[in-house]
Amino acid sequence: MLAKIVEETTNAIVAAVKGVDNIVDAVRETVKGQVVGVIKDTGDIASQGMDSIQSVVTGALKSVSSVGGSLIDVSAGTIRGVVNGVAETGGDVVGAVRQTASMLVQEAGTLGQDVGEVAVGAVRGSIKVAEKLGVDTAEATKAAVLSVIKSADDIGDEAGNTVRDALLSTAALPRDTIEKIIKGSDS
Repeated sequence: MLAKIVEETTNAIVAAVKGVDNIVDAVRETVKGQVVGVIKDTGDIASQGMDSIQSVVTGALKSVSSVGGSLIDVSAGTIRGVVNGVAETGGDVVGAVRQTASMLVQEAGTLGQDVGEVAVGAVRGSIKVAEKLGVDTAEATKAAVLSVIKSADDIGDEAGNTVRDALLSTAALPRDTIEKIIKGSDS
């Protein structure tokens, strides 16, 4: 079943982004639909639902080469879609940010993709979705940053350093906030 979800998600994203200018929104809406569907199918996000969401994340990252989008855009759209889907079904938004950010980096490492770009997209998407849903943006940002760093560190020292450097060097993220979170996590 999980392999089917990966394939369905990949195919749905490839179909959704053909001919669109805004890949992030296309990925977000497609992923949201997939997440809402798997949560309704499983009925329990805490157990089988998270495995299904992991499969949606995998499918989204696998679609990158087919859609011609950047890892940052696809990652941002993916986390926004997952979190929107979880919010729509009454789930824990910050918990979804934490788990999805972690999943994105883990899957990027498994697929041999740039974990730094994926981390930047995950954090950027987390900030946007928190703002849209009226959730504490600082809390969502911290959850995303700590999750991508931990997942990258679990992959290895090089991945951890790549993620830290990427988060600190991108203009799309609030450097002072990211710096404080990273310094707090290193102590």
